[in-house]
Order: sequence, then C-alpha cells, then structure tokens
Amino acid sequence: MSTARPSNLVWVPFFTLIKREIKRFMKVAVQTVLTPMITASLYLLIFGVSLGSHITLTSGVSYLAFLIPGLVMMGCLNNAFQNSSSSIVISKFSGDLEDLKIAPITNQQILWAMGVGGLFRGAFVGFVTLVVAEVFYYFSEGLVLGIQHPLILTVFLIFGGLAFAFLGLSTAFWAKNFDQLAAVNSFILLPLIYLGGVFFSIESLHPFWRSVAALNPLVYFINGVRYGFLGISDVDPLLALAVSGITMVVLYVTAYFSLKRASFIRW
Repeated sequence: MSTARPSNLVWVPFFTLIKREIKRFMKVAVQTVLTPMITASLYLLIFGVSLGSHITLTSGVSYLAFLIPGLVMMGCLNNAFQNSSSSIVISKFSGDLEDLKIAPITNQQILWAMGVGGLFRGAFVGFVTLVVAEVFYYFSEGLVLGIQHPLILTVFLIFGGLAFAFLGLSTAFWAKNFDQLAAVNSFILLPLIYLGGVFFSIESLHPFWRSVAALNPLVYFINGVRYGFLGISDVDPLLALAVSGITMVVLYVTAYFSLKRASFIRW
C-alpha cells in the first residue's frame, strides 16, 4: 500500500511556512513599516534634498532621482536579510526549529519558503521607501519619478531579495547568538551596501577604487535597480544581471548546505 501523500498536499507545509513568515513580520509593523519609512525620509531629506541640490551628475539626472533606486534596493536587501536571519535565530532559542525537522517538508521547501518570506518583506519595505521617495521627488521636482524598465526592475528586486534572504539563513545557522548576527550585519553587510553605489556613482571613483568596487556584488544589484528606474547604470546591465543571478545561486547553495549541516545539530 502506497504511503505517498496526494500531490495537492505536498505543498501545504511550504505555503504554510511562507504564510507564517509573512504574518510574523506584519505583527511588528512599527519595526517593518514605520522604521524604514522614517529612515528613508531622513536619507531623502539630508542627502537627496539638502545636499543633492549642490551635486551635479554627469548622467544628467538629478541627485535625488539617482538616490531613490539605491534606497529602494538598500531597504529590500537589508530587510530580506533581517527577516530570514531573525526568524531562524529566534526559532533556535524558542525550540520552534525542531518542528521544522520533523515536519513533512523538504530542505528545499524550507529554503524557498524562508527566501520568499524574506523577499516579501524586502519588497514591501522597498515599496514603502518608493512611496515616501515619490512624495519628496514630487515636491522637489514637481513630477513623479517614472520607471523606465519595470520588468528589469522586478527581476533585480527578486534576485536581490532572495539572495539576501538566503544569506540571512546561512548567517543565522552559523551564529550562536544575536550578537554574532548583529556583528555580521553591522561590520560586513552594511558597509557592502553603503559602498555598493547607493549614494554615489562608482564612475566618480579613482580607477583603483573603481576596480575594488567592481568586486562588490552589491554594485550590480543596485545598478540593476537604478537601470530599471532611470535607464542609466555604472555597469553593463547584462553583466549586472549575470552577476546578480550567479550571486543568488551561490548564496542558495550556501544556505542549502548550512541547513543540511544544521539538520544534524541539536541546539
């Protein structure tokens, strides 16, 4: 007698885990919605409006328009990482992670469910950031910032959100406490994001530092989103797409082996 589950039930745990991740971060809306809104407003006010009027870009766009795509991607990446990493670390100490080990769900489903949950939060924060930015842009420029390539923008946001969600999983499985998780975020991820071209064009750098910046995968994520918004980029869009896709695959594989190894560890 076959014990295989009906095909329509195979994906129930997968979608249930996604739903749990979404509900988890929506319960703390002050942290996931209000805080990014305030942070984006400060960046736009200080850099985009106050200092931006004194900055001239060779691309011909205003500095405020240049800044907005970077802030959208920064919000997406940072929150995708925080969502998946905090979920795993909290589950470690609450004992919920043991439930995943005995649940009828595969490692691949766990990874993709957590990844999609992180992507959803990242995309949501990116959208909130865009709404706030559009308000600043309208009052500053008198018009709404359009999106030149919506499909390209969507692809880079998906790649970036999933990549950082997978990175968050790997980091959380490695970290033994919240301090180690915070250290990775503060001393590795944030510098990479800030040096990835959010606030400046890498074309303005000295050739040596431009070569160093080219090693930062965040440069390609951010410039891909900027190309989707404005149609301009410091790097070739096809190269940015290739590097972003490869980075996402590498981080997925890393997260998979981290999860596989963690399956044999009792916390």
